Amino acid sequence: MKDPSYQDSDVILSVSDLNREARYLLEDNFPAILVEGEISNIATPASGHWYLTLKDQQAQVRCAMFRNRNMRVRFRPTDGMQVLVKGKVSLYEGRGDFQLIIDQMEERGDGALLRAFDQLKDKLFREGLFDDASKQPLPRLPRHIGVITSATGAAVRDIISTLHRRFPAIRITVLPVTVQGNTAAREMINALQLANGRQGCLEDLDVIIIGRGGGSLEDLWSFNDENLARAIHASDLPVVSAVGHEVDFTIADFVADARAATPTAAAELLSPDQSEYRQLFQAYENQFAAQMLDNIRQKQNTLQWLRKQLKHPGRKLQEQAQRLDDTELRLRRSLKHYLQNLSARVNTLHVGIRSHSPQRLIREYRQNSQNLFQRLNRAMRHTLHDRKQRLAGHSHALNTVSPLNTLSRGYAITTTRSGEVITSYQAVKPGDTILTRLHDGELVSTVEQTHPGQQTDSSEKPLK
Repeated sequence: MKDPSYQDSDVILSVSDLNREARYLLEDNFPAILVEGEISNIATPASGHWYLTLKDQQAQVRCAMFRNRNMRVRFRPTDGMQVLVKGKVSLYEGRGDFQLIIDQMEERGDGALLRAFDQLKDKLFREGLFDDASKQPLPRLPRHIGVITSATGAAVRDIISTLHRRFPAIRITVLPVTVQGNTAAREMINALQLANGRQGCLEDLDVIIIGRGGGSLEDLWSFNDENLARAIHASDLPVVSAVGHEVDFTIADFVADARAATPTAAAELLSPDQSEYRQLFQAYENQFAAQMLDNIRQKQNTLQWLRKQLKHPGRKLQEQAQRLDDTELRLRRSLKHYLQNLSARVNTLHVGIRSHSPQRLIREYRQNSQNLFQRLNRAMRHTLHDRKQRLAGHSHALNTVSPLNTLSRGYAITTTRSGEVITSYQAVKPGDTILTRLHDGELVSTVEQTHPGQQTDSSEKPLK
């Protein structure tokens, strides 16, 4: 029998339909949201998906982060970790559970800071900013120390009191900065650059202490700034990092030229103990006094010996006069002997020169020159006569075959105007001008006729 409380128009949904409609409703009306909370009951099955619960003091929500999303997370979430997630509100239809589908996750609080610290540390380590080879040695006894820290903190008081107690002669210049907050790193960088400028009262600065007292990781975070680390590494002056307590480590500690566990330890590291110097100076004083006494005794003994060796000036002059006379006599004997030797050598050379006089050789060379000149003269006359005879013979032979000689016997040579000898009647034609060379001149003629064979006087007219 039909229940009268239901109407025919009512739609009956299955549980699956209900959960699906609820999921659509949630996903369509809630955009991507950010949620912060503490992780609990995290599960990581073999599928690679993460299932966890986010909670605070009053409530909790179930979450899921699928494998294709959690592969981008750079840390491993664990129970109790504070995180910030970004995701979409949804509903798991199988159980009807309200849940958050996570797309992104990052650490919050100290966990995020530690991760950022480790990342920066690894980066600067790979770049070589922590290498011992790049660290500068600290001065053994600095005369002037610059302190970059808060002017009102306990650190600056500890440093000043320690330096005054251990070695008051060291000058201290405080470069006041804020050591916590957004502007702290920039102020410390400016102070480092000012110290390295070495101008004014900072011109004789030897070393720098940079640091502060203890605190939480967030309180010390300014000393983990990358720009500050690079400024410390680029400093021309040695830098001692003194941040926090013994257990506190910052990026500044790794990049500085030296690390001190506390500000007090930094002051002790840079200052010698004045009591040790007093003992050392006392030892030097005793040693100097003993050396001076020993030196005085040696000088006294030397003075006594010199007094015994000292003679009366008159006696000294007599000895010197006698030495002078002896020296004069030896000099005269040596000079006389030297002159005698020179005279003997001169005589020997004179005899040798006379026996080897060049006059005889000159006479012989002169006679030979005259004989050679006479022989040359005779040879030249004979050669000239012979050349004249040969020239006359050649001249006669040339005259015999000379065309001029032939011309003198009545013959003539006929040429064209260009100078070519005419040997055939075919070489010219009527109207050509020809030149005839005679014994005593030339004739210029014009050809009127040419005939082969023997020519007669009637075939030619007089040449013009």
